[in-house]
Amino acid sequence: MSDPHPARAPEKEDKRTFLQKVVEFIHPGPDSAEELIEALADAESNDVIGADSRVMLERVIRMADMTAGDAMVAAPRMDLLDIDAPYEDMLLEVIRTAHSRFPVYQGERENIIGILMAKDLLKLQRSPELNIRALLRPAVFVPESKGLNDLLREFRGNRNHLAVVIDEFGRVAGLITIEDVLEQIVGEIEDEFDIPEDEGDIFALADRTYRVSGDTPIERVSEAFGVTIAGSDPDETFETIGGLIAHEMGHVPKRGEQTELCGLQFVVLHTKGGAVRWFKVTPVAPDQVPAA
Repeated sequence: MSDPHPARAPEKEDKRTFLQKVVEFIHPGPDSAEELIEALADAESNDVIGADSRVMLERVIRMADMTAGDAMVAAPRMDLLDIDAPYEDMLLEVIRTAHSRFPVYQGERENIIGILMAKDLLKLQRSPELNIRALLRPAVFVPESKGLNDLLREFRGNRNHLAVVIDEFGRVAGLITIEDVLEQIVGEIEDEFDIPEDEGDIFALADRTYRVSGDTPIERVSEAFGVTIAGSDPDETFETIGGLIAHEMGHVPKRGEQTELCGLQFVVLHTKGGAVRWFKVTPVAPDQVPAA
């Protein structure tokens, strides 16, 4: 028979000295996020924590006030698939963007009807009789105002890694992935585009376009495509194709933006740290093919 009056667990012993208690009473802990961030900076200065730890902890604190609207990819830059598009067009879009999952729309881009995994699209090759609608997974919608902490908790809980963000009027404002949320804590996450420099800077893609690193020297691009690349301002000189494109566009390009220069069309595939990491380059003239 169990004891009707079980013994209470002993309270954890307070090992602070009397002097420590007095100091903590006189100098209480931080009362705001900004004070806590200042305390972290002091801890770094006193070699209590390292610089990387301080930056990560500061990002965690700041993320508490961030919403899905702060970290999302805006609607105009979303890569979507049209449910009524031919299979070949869908496959080319998957190859071009290199994403693992895509929102799918019908009719208008605002009408998101589900999420398609890139790997599921390949099932249509083996079984053409499959209805692509049967491969769609339910889309998750979240408001712009949803806190990132709550969103991360939901991502982890339901094993869903993408959500469509809607504004206060119910329109599609953008999309956000679990990677977008985690990058608010740990910074840019290395992905399939982060290829070591010694592995090359110009790659042929399956759709007969080319992936070009933003760090590629302008001379290298000119030589590869057989064109003379120069900016609109003869007084400005640049070493890399990424620097020249950013200057010509007048701002740091974002993913999905495009421009044409010297017979080549440049589409931004990936940015990192305020610079373009990879372009998709399409020769406007069909006979312009990079040299090996």
